[in-house]
Order: sequence, then C-alpha cells, then structure tokens
Amino acid sequence: MLAAFTFNTVESLPVGLLEPVADSLRVPVPAAGLLVTGYGLTVAVASVPLAHALRAVPRRHVLTGLLAALVVAGVGSALAPSYGVLLAARLLAALAQALFWAVTGPVAVGLFAPGARGRVAGALSVAGSLALVLGVPAAAWLGRLSGWRLPFALPAALGLLSLVTIAALLPVSRPEEEPAAYAAGPDARRFATVLTAGFLSATGAFAGYTYIVAFLDRVSGFAPGTVSVLLSVFGAACLAGVGVTAALLDRFPHSALTAAVSVQTVGMLGLYAAGDRPPAAVVFLVLTGGALGPVFMAAQNVMLHCAPGRTDLALAANSGCYNAGIAAGAALGALILPQAGPRGVFLAGGLLTAGACAVLLGGRLPGRRRWPGGRTGAASR
Repeated sequence: MLAAFTFNTVESLPVGLLEPVADSLRVPVPAAGLLVTGYGLTVAVASVPLAHALRAVPRRHVLTGLLAALVVAGVGSALAPSYGVLLAARLLAALAQALFWAVTGPVAVGLFAPGARGRVAGALSVAGSLALVLGVPAAAWLGRLSGWRLPFALPAALGLLSLVTIAALLPVSRPEEEPAAYAAGPDARRFATVLTAGFLSATGAFAGYTYIVAFLDRVSGFAPGTVSVLLSVFGAACLAGVGVTAALLDRFPHSALTAAVSVQTVGMLGLYAAGDRPPAAVVFLVLTGGALGPVFMAAQNVMLHCAPGRTDLALAANSGCYNAGIAAGAALGALILPQAGPRGVFLAGGLLTAGACAVLLGGRLPGRRRWPGGRTGAASR
C-alpha cells in the first residue's frame, strides 16, 4: 500500500509544481507539463512489453528492482541540473510504474484466501487514491515552502522503505506457481469487453477532468477560491467511492464495474445538462469523482477473475489501455474545448462513458455461466 501511494504520488507530482519547475529550469510551462504527459504515455506503452519480458522472474526480485528504480528516479529528479535530466528521471519512474501495477495485484491478492481478494485489491486502490487526496496536495504545499526539489526527493525515502520491507518479507516463488497467477474463470471475451470499456471510460473521464477548472469557472460560475475547495471535494469523493466499492468487490465483482461506469455517466452528463446551476454542479461533481477511482479498481479486480492467460499480463494490458485513455481524453478535450467550450467537453466525455456502459452491459448478455462460489462469468478452468 505504501508503494502504491508513492508511485501514484510520483505520477502526478509535477501538477502542483509546474511553474516552479519551469522557472527553475528555464523552460516553458507546457514543456514542464510534459513531465506528466510523458509519464502517462510511457506507462501506457511499456506496461505489456515489460510484463511479458519479465514474466519468468520471481515477483520479489521484480518488485525490489522496480522500487530501486523509483528510488534512483526520485534522487535523480531532486538533483537534476537540467530539464532533460529531470525528464529522463521521470521516464525511469514511469517504466517502473508500468510494471508495478501488473505485478503487485497478483502478488498481494495471492497472499490471501480467494474470498478476501477483492478487499485486498481495494486496499491497494485506496492507498493509490490517497495520492490525489494527500500526496499531491502535500507536495504542492511543501513546494511553496521549500522549492520543488524536496517534494521530488521525498518519494525516494518512501520507496526505499517499501523496498526494504518487500525484500525482507515477501516469499520467493516462481511467478507461474503463485496462487493468483491465473484466473479462476478465464474468459477471453470478457477480457476484451473490460479492456474496451476501460479505455472508453478513461477517455471520457479525462476529457472532462482535464478541464474541470474551466468548467467550474466558466459554466458553473464559482469563484477561484471555491473551485479549489471543490477540487478537494472531488478528491475526497474519489477516495470515498474507492472505499465503498472495495467492500463490495468480493460479492459483486462484475456488477461493481458496471455500477461505477454508470455513476460516472450520470455525473458527467449531469454536469453537461445542469452544470450551470451551482447546487446541481456540486452534486454531479461528487458523483463523477466518486466513480473515477472505482472504475479502474473494479476493472483490475475483474481481470483477476477473467484473465485468459497470466493475470499479471492481463493487469498490464488493462493499465496500458487505461493510461492510453487518459492521454486520449486529454487530447480530445483540447480539440473540443475551443469549438464547444467546457460544456461540450463534458457532453463528449459523458457520451463516451455511456458507450463504455453499453459495452459492459452488452458483454454480459450471452453465454452467462456460474463460477464456483456462485458468481457469474465464464466457466472455470
């Protein structure tokens, strides 16, 4: 959980520090923004190739190596004398994160009985979501007090603590022999359905979320100070949604994903339709935030149930698709914003999310079978 928190904090760390980084290294702010965009694209592209290349290496060795890379990247970022060195350090951390989520899921849930694995996956996602609620805001606050280098260095200390713990305590075993290395009910069709829905929902969500400040300002009419408070409310709603969904994953592994995507659809289309009325905007903003984290978490959990091959490869594919959706959503929003304004961005995002919901519902109609233990899905192995 500490490693999950650290990786997700590192991913979004520059968001609150773009201007100090740009001023210090004498680059334009958009170039500093590439520290975030390049990170996400690297995760999207590298997840599956890295998971495949290291599929035979014991997971303890892989995780300690990934955390060592995170430590090196943190130190390198803090000491970077130029923008190029900082970008290279960020890309090293991105390569580590590309494999981290693929490896961590099966390792963590494999330490527990099958009936508790959804809660374990949820605990990891809660830790990851805390990065947006606590990690990134704390880094921005610290950056204002001490400059941007200290916030970039602190994750190295957290990564080192995680590295030592995992190296000392995690059992060593062949990856294919771990308890959660393969799904209980492999289903290639369900796998493809979840990948498609995850990409569509991520594209829709981040088409809107990338420009949420412009929406709350220009459409809802909130003052700048109020917008800052509402962003904190959005993050708290995301964390609350993850916590509630985590408690339900073991009982409703498939329904949890469909429900989260449905709530995201209602939230985004509600913002489009009624976002010019401040009370309604707050309600639909909370719904959108409450669904954002659970969508990815629930999709990862479904992958542990339906992966047609190794679960780590399935989780890598899901992470890659989701990060590709994040990049596509930000690009789509940038194209729509000048033409249709923030409201049009949320309409497009809501329609894409509705498409994801339709994909999930359509994928459940034919060929339903019972899993062992009463859950629905593909036949077991």
